Amino acid sequence: MMRPALGHRGRMIVLEGAEGVGKTTQAGHLADALREADVPVVIVREPGATWLGEKIRGLLLDARVEIEPRAEAFLFLAARAQLMGDIRAHLEAGKTVVADRFFLSTYAYQITGRALPADLIRSANQLAVAGFKPDLTLVLNFPVHAGLDRKVKGGDGPDRIERASAAFHESVAGAFQDFLDPGWQRAHPECGPVIGVDATGTETTVTRKIIAAVTERWPSIFDSDPLPA
Repeated sequence: MMRPALGHRGRMIVLEGAEGVGKTTQAGHLADALREADVPVVIVREPGATWLGEKIRGLLLDARVEIEPRAEAFLFLAARAQLMGDIRAHLEAGKTVVADRFFLSTYAYQITGRALPADLIRSANQLAVAGFKPDLTLVLNFPVHAGLDRKVKGGDGPDRIERASAAFHESVAGAFQDFLDPGWQRAHPECGPVIGVDATGTETTVTRKIIAAVTERWPSIFDSDPLPA
């Protein structure tokens, strides 16, 4: 039987990282583990998860579309602003929200990758989320070129973001590593707690690492091992 919804605000757990690190796969596994523990859970993805967000996602990933970096940033933020109403409603209902990307991706891709002004993007992001911050962000660490190869082999060809230069993707991956530095996190309190997770190994191995990180944050979230041997 599903546990009754929490008597207080739910939690938001974000999975982040560069292309092909396994965010989408692991978001599903984490949500499954939470359901096995009778925790009410919902998955969202960025951009997407709303009618408007999915339309914007189609534009942003369409390899045939040319988008200026500033326009790209506004599109991502518009999708996020639209999604925030749903996220807040889920949390108020006591649900755990598992997000496949959130605003660290904007910091990595638009600020570092596209070299847009950090102060302006941070301010615009705060407008989009109205001061909201996630309860925990897990950055999945995986070799950048291996991740790109994984994405290309597993899809219908590279999308608009994946087609960017190797230097772009290397800078994005480097930014995600920077986010793990305690000094960076102190300078960016709007991001909430950020923890790195080694995403090498089998899917089950990585899932166990993610569950361990979540359990360290909330020791009672799982009543027992959700992935028995």
